[in-house]
Amino acid sequence: MGYFDSIYSDNSLPHRAKAVYMYLQDRMDTERKCWPGIRRIAADLRLSRTTVKRALRELEQSGYLRRIQRIRENGGSTSNLYIVK
Repeated sequence: MGYFDSIYSDNSLPHRAKAVYMYLQDRMDTERKCWPGIRRIAADLRLSRTTVKRALRELEQSGYLRRIQRIRENGGSTSNLYIVK
């Protein structure tokens, strides 16, 4: 199991959060960073966007994830940067 041991044994975390965590873990780079959009995560996991947002919030509150909002040069929003812990 390895690096998933702590997430599997965390009974306070719902299944949706565990699924999103594994998704992000699979897509992170060597610096543990990734930046998939919520729509992409939802489509790939076949979850609603609301469910993905809830899961990301739960992961952040539980300390498994750090979320950084990214802004384009023109001031518009782009996908968040996620740092998987």
